[in-house]
Parts: sequence; structure tokens; C-alpha cells
Amino acid sequence: MSDRASAVTSAPPLVGRARQMEALARHAAAARVGRPRLVLVDGPAGVGRTALLRAAADGPFAGMTVLHGSCRAADVATGYSGVRALCGRLGLTSRKGRTSPLLDGGARRALSALVTDPGDPDHPGAAPDTFSLLQGLYRLAVNLMAQGPLVLVLDDAHWCDERSLHWLDFLLRRADGLPLLVVAAHRTEAGVAAPDALADLAAHHLPESLRLGPLDASEVAELTAGHFPGDRPEPAFVGRLVSVTGGSPLAVVRLLSELRSAGLGPDEEGARRITEAGGKVVAASVHGVLANQPGWVREVLLALAVLGAEDTDHLAALAGLSALHVEEGVEILGRAGLVRTGRRDPVHELVRAAVLDSLGAAGVARLRLRAARLLSDIGRCPEETAVQLLAVPGPGDAWATSVLRAAATRAEQRGAAEAAARYLERVREADPDDPEVPARLGKALAETDPKRAVGLLQEAHARTTDVRARAATAVRLALTCLSVQRSPDGARVLTRALNDLDRELGSAPEPADRELRTLAESALLIVGADEKSTLPDVLRRTAGLTPPPGDTPAQRQQLAMLGVLAAVDGRHPAAESVRRARRALRAPGVPLGPSSLLPASLALSLADENRAADAALETVLRGSRDTAAVRTYGLALATRSLYRLENGAVADALADAQSSLEILGEERGDDSAVRPYTAYAAALAERGEAARAEDSLTAVRRPRLERFVWEYHWYLMARGRVRAVAGDPEGALAAYRSCGDSLEAAGLRNPVFAPWWLEAACLLAGLGRVEEAGEVAAHGAPLAEQWGTARALGYAALARGAATPGPAGMALLREAVALLEGSPARAQHARALLLLGRATLAGGSMREARGHLREAVALARRGGCVALAREAREDLVEAGGRMREITASPLDMLTGTERTVAGLVASGAGNREVAESLFVTVRTVELHLTSVYRKLGVGRRRDLTETLRAGGPPPVLPRVGVRSGELRRTPENKARRREEDRVARGNPVPMRS
Repeated sequence: MSDRASAVTSAPPLVGRARQMEALARHAAAARVGRPRLVLVDGPAGVGRTALLRAAADGPFAGMTVLHGSCRAADVATGYSGVRALCGRLGLTSRKGRTSPLLDGGARRALSALVTDPGDPDHPGAAPDTFSLLQGLYRLAVNLMAQGPLVLVLDDAHWCDERSLHWLDFLLRRADGLPLLVVAAHRTEAGVAAPDALADLAAHHLPESLRLGPLDASEVAELTAGHFPGDRPEPAFVGRLVSVTGGSPLAVVRLLSELRSAGLGPDEEGARRITEAGGKVVAASVHGVLANQPGWVREVLLALAVLGAEDTDHLAALAGLSALHVEEGVEILGRAGLVRTGRRDPVHELVRAAVLDSLGAAGVARLRLRAARLLSDIGRCPEETAVQLLAVPGPGDAWATSVLRAAATRAEQRGAAEAAARYLERVREADPDDPEVPARLGKALAETDPKRAVGLLQEAHARTTDVRARAATAVRLALTCLSVQRSPDGARVLTRALNDLDRELGSAPEPADRELRTLAESALLIVGADEKSTLPDVLRRTAGLTPPPGDTPAQRQQLAMLGVLAAVDGRHPAAESVRRARRALRAPGVPLGPSSLLPASLALSLADENRAADAALETVLRGSRDTAAVRTYGLALATRSLYRLENGAVADALADAQSSLEILGEERGDDSAVRPYTAYAAALAERGEAARAEDSLTAVRRPRLERFVWEYHWYLMARGRVRAVAGDPEGALAAYRSCGDSLEAAGLRNPVFAPWWLEAACLLAGLGRVEEAGEVAAHGAPLAEQWGTARALGYAALARGAATPGPAGMALLREAVALLEGSPARAQHARALLLLGRATLAGGSMREARGHLREAVALARRGGCVALAREAREDLVEAGGRMREITASPLDMLTGTERTVAGLVASGAGNREVAESLFVTVRTVELHLTSVYRKLGVGRRRDLTETLRAGGPPPVLPRVGVRSGELRRTPENKARRREEDRVARGNPVPMRS
């Protein structure tokens, strides 16, 4: 066969594809200007998808960075195989790649997805979590787009793994304004390896679908004319060719090439030869080529079909041939158009299928088992060997099972949970009685399919007989139950496991056993504190626990939970809770996680230890940013928003809440999300924006919210505030009373956590229902005395003062002002001043009243409590005072995210650091910063810093994107700042970072 004939067999010409090329050109043009696109190309096997995509690289995609990758059926089981196919030519996993600028910043985390073997010297170490990997790959794509528009071309996407498709979804949801085009091609008749992930990708981004159909008669005639220059194809020949091939470009090209090699033309004799070929053109062509070659050529093709592009010696070992025979066989197959030129791989999956089908199912299974043993013998990583074993039906022998176990371990180490699950499913078939397998499988599925994971962990727990192992599986099962909102089931499992452990260990357990027991105990406190049905038992259990010293992670976790549970229980003074929380935070040399830091921060916040609480949350924010744990980051922001709101820092609370919503809003909808919406609604209510606040509460969709301890009561407090601002006092009172009843039923007595009694007392007093107000205030006062903080005592005095008319009430309000002035509760301090002003005005002391009211307005305005400030200003005017209308300050015009961005920039962070801190693109930061500069009327970073300072104390924002030494005044940093300032002043040319 001539070289030209060989070329056309491996790459069918682009005939009849002008419309598809025009569509790709249109989408490429949109991507170049920052309008990202997703295009799906589909069609049956042999229709020319690959040829179209390769031609587009030199046509519509010219001048763009094109990453082209083809998925393989053999790689479906390995996580991120599609990503590796796309990024392979970048060479990022080589030694040289370690210094590549593409891995700057958070992109370094992408390496865990780009290597298959954690034992590789380039592997970055312990596997990060899923969000960290996705964020690292996202940063890698952003770094590529900083060099120019990017096209990701993923061929044979029907064989793409879940993780890679999830990453494309993750990338596209964050690509607004980025020069990105994603093109995925798949076979319509092939089974999809990850159907849900591919369906989600299409549903989220509404791509244009370019369907490649068979060629019609005129297009086949054009293709024929290209193969036989000067020969006019006869209509009968063209009709017969269309009938036999079905219009498949691959089949048409192969038949035309064979006719040309045989010296035939597009005439009647050629038509007869086509009829003899039959309908299975490619298979017949493959068998025809092999029939004219020595038998060992077929063995070479079989080895290539199984192993692909492998070393000659390995192919020879599988084929049972010499290396010289393999080299010669590859050359023969290349000339025949069955193997890609320059690559040791069949030109098409139809060629691979044709040669393997000749062996039959049993023969293919035997060949793949031989290939697996060969790969194992030459030292390939277990996952490469396992890929062959997964293609063999049925449970394997002991050796195969051991390889699959090892492959699952490697997949777990690099964070590929789906791959680990596939291997473990086969292990489970071979060894159904091993309790370790469902335990590991449940752990692998806990993130992607937690409901099934619970069932597997329950099975593992039931089969485990060793008491210590049962305690460990109980911990994992209980925490997984927590994620699917079945915490009572988890609490019961842990309680039984602890009882069994106590009987086994006796009164003097070994150190390792003590740590296991502490871990199980702390997990029980976490899980049992989630719902009101289990909280009373947990509170009773804590009464008999001796706080541990905090020398281990489990002890720290237990200390943190003991601190927060003692705080919400409210039976003891705040000092005890503070002592436990601080010990949980201060133990040297023991790493801290969110499960310790978040409860400790709540205990400290309730006890007026705001700096320590902020420091704990700051550690959560910094750690979750470093690991790209987006959900934890968003939850910590929402938690800090609630703390700041209670302390009267409304603008900062609003910034945190809105940032939390925007960050978590980038992920898929989650019915369990409550805290961000609650915090946002409460902050908007303090600003008097009742309608927007109501919309935020309406967005809460968690089923049976009333069962839960923390979110439900925060939600009810926000509901009461929103109804009060909306002019519905009865609706507000109903929400506050529901909150009180729920707290009482759960055994929560802390007067500061969800202080419904204070809000209800002040609201009832304002309605003139002083007797009811007094009853509510009398409920909270003894609890406040018991808790003993300045905030709690100030709340009690404020509630009683509001409910008590005359001089006695005025004295209580003066006491409330004095107590709250020394507490972090600035908003309630302003309210106390407002009520004291009203009381003194009613007593005839107009001048003193105006002084209190002016101070209330000033304090409320500084904290961003716009609704309260307007109310106090109206009273001041009625008392004869003068004050302009309460209008929004320039800072009030900023959205929450704009304020966060402005605060970070003013603190010295560059645009890239801000982007990584907030999990957004640099371009998004630029747009926010441009809006900030326009609204505030400033043109430089120095002016922005001064404006924020003049508008009140700057927010204590997380410096999570700034590392030591990055903000020195080097020439490079100065140049970068000048460029960022130019962009922020409104220059339409985007800065490429």
C-alpha cells in the first residue's frame, strides 16, 4: 500500500463537515473574548469525530492553546485519567515540571491528580481532599489562560472518568470572563462510563451539540473523487458504497484504499468488490490484512490491542515473539493502516475490537490475565495491572484479589475515591466475608454516595467482631450518618461501641486504647449534639466526663466539644467553658481541625472572648483555604458572620455572609445549607432590608429543620428579626416563642445563644404589653445571672428595663447601658441607649434624652445597624434634636463581597492572593475592585485604605492568601501593583495574572 493510502486510512478527510467547523469557529471566537463555551460532538463509531477535532486545531483554534486528550476504556477505572490525557503534553510531572510557572500558587495541588502512582518521586505527598484537587486543577487552567485563550479537547469522552468530568463542570462554573472553550466528543452508541457526571456537565452548561451523521451520496462521491483523481465515480458504485458502509467515513476510506491497492477503480468491477466486502467493513478489512500476513503479525496486533503503546520487549513477552518480530510487525501494521503512524496503538477502537473479537470472550480474558501478570512482573504500579483485571469478568483468584486491594490503596492515597471503589467492588465479589472491604468501600463512597456508604459501613460494623475494630468502624459510620442527617442512628452505634469498649478495656487501658476511646467519645459528642432528640443524653453524658489534658487530636476534639456543650447547657459560669475551649486550642504540637476549632470558637464567643473566637475561626479559614476545602471555608465565614452580627458589626457580618453564599453557590445545590442564608437574612434585617432578607430565608430548603440544634435556633432568630423589620410584630413574636420552646425542649439554657427572650421582651414592651414583657424578661434574667458575662447581665438588665415603666425601669436601663458598654454587644448597647433616651424623655429630661439618642444613632451607624439608627434618629427629632436623614455611607454601597475584596486589598494583598482566598478568578477580583473604586470615588490602593479607615474600623479579614515575604516592596511587586491599580481604575484591558 502507498504512503498516501496509508495516511487516508488512518485519518478520514473532512468531507461534509463545513457546518460543524463553522460552529467550532463561532464558539472559539466567543471564548477568545472571555465568553466560555462547552461544545459536545457526538456520532457513531468511524464518523470522523477525531479527524474533525484535529483539523480544528489548525483551523478555528489556531493561535489558542489547545490541549487534546483521548480517553481510553482501559483507564476508566483510574480517577482523573481524562485530566491526565489532557495535560500529559505539559510535562508537569517531570522533574523539570516542578519549576514550571504553570504550577505557581494553588496550582501545585493539581499534581496529585496528574500522577497515577503515589510512589512516584514527583508525587506531592498525602492526597488532598477533592476540593483541593479540583481547585488546584482550576488554578492550573487559570495559569494556562493567563498565557492566552485555552481549548480543552476531550475525545472519546464516553470513556472519561467521573472525577475528570466533575472537574470540567467545576472549571466551567468558575469560568465567567475567562477565555475558555471545552469540546467533548463521544460515541452515540457506546455505553458511557460516567453517565451521571456527563449528564450533569451538559445540564449545568447547556452546550451546543454538534451531531456528526453519516455521509450522503454526494459526499461519498466527493471522497471517492479524492482517492481516484481523474476518475469519475459511477452512480452505481457510489450507491453501493453508501449501502455497504452506511456512510461511515472510516469504512468508506478503508474500502476505497483497498480498491486502490488492488488496482480497481470506482466502476462496476469496484462495485462488485464492495459487495463482497459485506456490511462489517472495518472488521473484514482487518481480517483481510491479517490473512495476507504471517500468523505472528496477528499476535503483534493482539498485544498492541491489549497493552497499547508499550516497550518492544514487553509487547514481545505478551505475544510470545522476539523483539525483532514485534518491530517488524508494527511496521507492517502501520503500512496497512491498522496502527497509528509514530504510535504503537490501533488506529481506531473498531480495529481494536475487530482483532480482539476474533479471540472470543474466553480468549480475551486469558490474554488480559497474561497482560496483568506481565505488568505486575515488570514492576508496574498496581493500578495499571488492575485495569487489565477489571476487564476480566467474574471474581479473580487470590493473586488478582491482592492486586486489586493494592490498587485500591494507591487510589485512596491519591484521592481517587471512585477508582478505589471500583477495585474494592471486585475484591468484594472475590471475598464477600471480609468486613474490611465494605468498611473501605464505605469510606471511599462517603463523599460521592454517602447514603450507600452508610449501608456499607453498617454491614462492616455488623461483621466486625473485634471490639477495637468495631469502635473504629462505629466512628466512621457515625460521622457518615451525620452527613446524611441521620445523627440519631450514629449516636446509637457509638453508644453501644463505647459500652463494649469499656467492658473490654477495664479500668486501666493502654495509651492506644485510651486514645481510641477518646476518639469515639468525642465523635459521640459531635454526632449527638446535632439533633435535639439526642442532645439531652449527650448533655447528661458530659456531666460525668473528666476533661482530658488535650495532648492528642482526639483529646482536643473532646475538650472543644465539652466546652461548647457546657456553654449551651448554661448551668455553670462561663469561666469553665472558656477554660476548656482554651485548653483545646493551646495544646502544643497537636494539629487542630475544624471539628475542634468551630465548637471552641462558639464556646468562646458565647463567653465574650471575641478575640480568641476570631483567632480560632481565622485558623479554620486559613487551613480550609490552604486545602481548598470550600464547604468548610464557607461554613466558617457564615459562622463568623453570626458572631459579628451579635456583636453589632453588621457591615462585616454582611460581607462574610454574602461571601459565604457566593462561594458555596458555586457548588451544586445542597439542601443541608442553612447557616449562610440565615446569617445573610439577619444582617439584611439589621439594615432594614426586609424583602431581601425574606428571600434569603425562603432559600433554606433543609427538610425537617426543626430537628436540629444549631441551625434551627439561629434560623428562628433571623425569622423573628425579619418579621419585626417587615412590620409584623405578631409574626416576630411567634418565631421568638417557637425558639424559646425549642430551646427548652432541647435543654439549652444559655441566655446568649439565640436570646429570644431579650428580643421578645423589647418587642412586647414597644407594643405596650408590659406584663407579658416582664414575664419573658423574668425567664432570661436568672439564666443570665448564672452565666455571668457582661453581655448576659446587660441583656437581662435591658429586658427588665424595657418591661418596667417609670424610674425603676430607667435605673435598669442605665445599668444595661453600663454593662453593655463593657461587652462586645454594640448593637444591644445602642438599643439600650435608645430605650434609655425614650425613658428619660418620658420622664421630662429632654436634654439628657437627646444626648442618649444622639449616642445611640452614632453607635448604631458605626456598627451598620441602619434600621436601629433610623429609629433612634426619629426619636431624636421628636425630642427637638436636629440630625440629617440617615443615609448610606459610601461603604454601605458596597456589596458584601466587594467589601471583603476591598478589605483584603487594603491590607496589602495582591489580586491573585485575593482570588485564591475567595476561590474566584483574578478577573472576578478585578471586576469587584473596579466597582469598589467607582463607588468610593478613589483611584489608588492608598486612597482605598484611607477611605476604609475613615468609614469605621476595617474588618478583620482573613489574610489567607498572603504569605510571608510576598508583599515586600520588590520591583516586581511594585510593577504588579501599578498594573492592578490601572485595571481597578477602569481600564478595559484585563490584567493577565
